[in-house]
Amino acid sequence: MQPTDQELIHAIRLGNEPAFEAVFRQHYAPLCQYARTFLHDWDDAEETVQAVFLAVWEKRDSLEITVSLKSYLFRSVHNRCLNRIRHLSVQSEHREQAAYEVEMYQSSAEAPMQTLIADELSDRLQVAIQRLPEQCRLIFSMSRFEEMKYQEIADQLGLSIKTVENQIGKALRILRTELADYLPTVLFFLFLN
Repeated sequence: MQPTDQELIHAIRLGNEPAFEAVFRQHYAPLCQYARTFLHDWDDAEETVQAVFLAVWEKRDSLEITVSLKSYLFRSVHNRCLNRIRHLSVQSEHREQAAYEVEMYQSSAEAPMQTLIADELSDRLQVAIQRLPEQCRLIFSMSRFEEMKYQEIADQLGLSIKTVENQIGKALRILRTELADYLPTVLFFLFLN
């Protein structure tokens, strides 16, 4: 003859481990299945059910169950699942908020530095372009700022395409030399992000 719920509860209250183990074995798997319908993760479901059984055992001295043992256990798992869902939701919101704040901080911290670098580079580039020989500067400006093709520049200035190519190459070499001390800083900030 199987013991009644009240007999099992009384035995658990007295610290009877075999009675507790019998309840655990009987209800563990169905409770895990039930918890899984809320949590959608088997590990979370098992952890929740184990927490319910641990709480029952730890509070066995003051255990007051007025409904069936099965109903009590299912209600306890239900409540713990809802608490877990709320906890995960709050955790997720905090993670999202923290990620947003970090992103905003990085953006606000980087924006002035990037603007400063861009402004300084633009100024230095303009100075370097002004130092180019006149024909070299003209051809370079037509190519880069007016977006003209080499053939168009050659036709407009009455030069050969080879001369245009040589002048562009010369301009790039001079600019690389003029901006050489500045390029490592630019590259650092470009690859930092």
